[in-house]
Amino acid sequence: MLIPRHKTPSLSVPILDGTTFDLADVQTERGIVVCFYRGLHCPICANYLKELEKQTPAFAERGVATIAISSDKKDRAEAMAEKIGAKSLRFAYDLELSKAREWGLYISTSRGKTSIGIEEPALFSEPGLFLVSPDQSLYYGSVQTMPFVRPHFSELVSALDFAIANKYPARGEYTAEV
Repeated sequence: MLIPRHKTPSLSVPILDGTTFDLADVQTERGIVVCFYRGLHCPICANYLKELEKQTPAFAERGVATIAISSDKKDRAEAMAEKIGAKSLRFAYDLELSKAREWGLYISTSRGKTSIGIEEPALFSEPGLFLVSPDQSLYYGSVQTMPFVRPHFSELVSALDFAIANKYPARGEYTAEV
């Protein structure tokens, strides 16, 4: 389990622009939103990523970068980026499932074709959303066992405004005996 205010696992994945995303190299004022999505086969992910694309400029205004990551291969990641009309949101691909597990993501097995007629990969990770601070510590995290009922990006932007104005610390950091 990831613990707020503690360093997150390393993360290095290829990006569609031909470069490599490495979490250790992120240099922003307030961190990065890391959105792990299920893959091209997921229609809910497409709608969710459209919202992240729309909110990416608002995050940038607050000193926060964004990236969407899946275990899909490059061609499927390109198709998803095209499907949502990505202009600001970066897409990474080839997430190793062992790395997904390090981040606390749940892994699912294929059930064949989805409602939109796209084959699920044999194995893929379920959604996870993280706000990682510039020092690579966890500020916010949400992982899910299902594609449904995800955190809203507009609410995360508003929460950032509150956290910035009030110097609000990451919560959930207590790990001693209870």
